[in-house]
Amino acid sequence: MRFYADLHIHSKYSRATSKDCDLEHLSFWGRKKGITVIGTGDFTHPAWFSEIKEKLVPAEPGLFRLRDDIEKEVTEKLPGSCHGIFLFMLSVEISTIYKKGEKTRKIHHLIYAPTLEQAEFINRKLDRIGNIKSDGRPILGLDSRHLLEIALEAGEGCYLVPAHIWTPWFAVLGSKSGFDSIGECYGDLAEHIFAVETGLSADPDMIRLVSDLDRYRLVSNSDAHSPAKLGREACIFNTDLDYFSMRRALETGDGYDGSAEFFPEEGKYHLDGHRKCNIRLSPDQSRQLDGICPVCGKPLTLGVMHRVQELADRTAGEAPETTDPFVSLVPLPEVIAETEGVGPNSKRVAKEYEQLLHKLGAELGILNDIPLEQIRNLSNSPLIPEAIARMRKGDVIREAGYDGEYGRIKLFREDELKQTVTISPPPSPGKGFMENIPPLSDDFSVEGAELPNDLPRAVLKD
Repeated sequence: MRFYADLHIHSKYSRATSKDCDLEHLSFWGRKKGITVIGTGDFTHPAWFSEIKEKLVPAEPGLFRLRDDIEKEVTEKLPGSCHGIFLFMLSVEISTIYKKGEKTRKIHHLIYAPTLEQAEFINRKLDRIGNIKSDGRPILGLDSRHLLEIALEAGEGCYLVPAHIWTPWFAVLGSKSGFDSIGECYGDLAEHIFAVETGLSADPDMIRLVSDLDRYRLVSNSDAHSPAKLGREACIFNTDLDYFSMRRALETGDGYDGSAEFFPEEGKYHLDGHRKCNIRLSPDQSRQLDGICPVCGKPLTLGVMHRVQELADRTAGEAPETTDPFVSLVPLPEVIAETEGVGPNSKRVAKEYEQLLHKLGAELGILNDIPLEQIRNLSNSPLIPEAIARMRKGDVIREAGYDGEYGRIKLFREDELKQTVTISPPPSPGKGFMENIPPLSDDFSVEGAELPNDLPRAVLKD
């Protein structure tokens, strides 16, 4: 079975997250996005873990689903085209801060467990080390190797993935507080690492410039702090629908179909710069300035591209064709917003978004799988299928992010939106997995597309 999974998210108990990050809203929005398996996030937090145990029940091996009564409440508020299987995997992000090699290290890690008992074992171990009660993503003073050891001690199936490996401030290869290799970070246990997370500001083509990373499967996830951000990056599996088959796919590559990625320029740490001074620079430009802001004289934040170039031992022409295929996507609300000339959180965008989901199915299917001709036939605007065609071909205008400021991906020039757009021929149909999408029902209305009051739209920017 081919499906999307988003395995790095946060609950309402993490800092700077939406109050809507509960299991019901995560299920509601995850289905709208087209995700089949989602991480629970934050299982070390006592209150969240209690909710997990109360509201989830075992499903396929190592995975969980909502209780029947809660599932019914969620699905009856969704269009029929978004009623697919939806499962949870126990997950947590841990932040470790410690001294090693005369340098302060700040590393984020993702841990996965197939059973509640194994998650409880990890929680007991970490509770003895530091405070796991105040933040869904706990900050602990322990070595990364020690954290990996605890995950392995939890028993069969548990594994650890280094999170967003290039982020300057909190990543295993980050420019500010990371290492120069995975092996340096995890020491003699590094052989147990078989996958790394790309992060929003990098993609597999960039990562394959570093030959030391060839041995790792490249995964992508949303790191969502609000339900509406789910699926902005995701993994694509083609396996049996269970925890152990998914884990095996990451270990061996068999059944891992790659990832759906941001265009890396949209990530908020792609290029170098200093946001307070509105300075955005390429790595070459910042090297010429010795990494110093030309306006205020303070150090620049060196972005992901800069750090990749520091560790790269290949040029783009020398890098092997990635073993992990990927597609670069723009979130559907951003696509609609550009064609409408309004913000992505506007009511106009929300109405068009709901109509498209009713007609065509979930968001990731619209962006990546459904034939363009079908989108053209059912879209209210010719600009939307044209925008999706350009996105699928990578024919986009890129304004790169830097120093914590998100970049922007545009699909049209300003002058194009004021005149008739030349429609691109459709590319060859891809491997679609969302087929037989039911058409828009006769009684559908824009008003009916509004979210119910008890499942409010989450729009927190993260």
